[in-house]
Amino acid sequence: MEIEVKLRLPDAAAHRRLSDALGPHHLRTHLQENLFFDGAAGELSSRFAVLRIRFYDADARCVVSLKAKARLVGGVSRVEEDEEDIDPSLGRACAAEPWRLADAAGSSRIMKRVLEEFGLDGKVASFVCLGGFRNVRAVYGWNEGLTLELDETQYDFGTSFELECETTDPERAKELLERFLKENGIPYSYSEASKFAVFRAGRLLP
Repeated sequence: MEIEVKLRLPDAAAHRRLSDALGPHHLRTHLQENLFFDGAAGELSSRFAVLRIRFYDADARCVVSLKAKARLVGGVSRVEEDEEDIDPSLGRACAAEPWRLADAAGSSRIMKRVLEEFGLDGKVASFVCLGGFRNVRAVYGWNEGLTLELDETQYDFGTSFELECETTDPERAKELLERFLKENGIPYSYSEASKFAVFRAGRLLP
């Protein structure tokens, strides 16, 4: 189970202000490309699951993830997540021809699981690419051992800004983050939808 605090920033000005405030804690910045897949008959989405391939930093790394049963309440996200690294060239091949995801089961534990659990084993051309979005993620080593991720997510229909923190104690992390944002005069609200949900809706939240 992945548990994250997710706080939404209203605009680029708030993003810049928070980036400046966190500057001394900056560790690295990743350029991410996220692509999502479903079964041709909606086998994953009908069970509230999604398959994602994420490319990092011009294909320096590629990660395939299976997420399911996501809940986002009061700025705290809980989701079942399983992920593993795969060869970026395999990821690109699957992005170009989604049917290759089935072939990837020979080398990918997650793809083998998807085929078995969602009834896709043996089906021809059983996957479709839903599209995706790009994300600029700045990572910070912050107080009390917390790692923060500041996102600028670029959809075809607009850009959103969000602060995330994975933690086993979300209420404590949320308290610390809200205090920090208020002390620095940075406006925010609790995120109400995941990036994938926003992508599927085809519009930014008001």
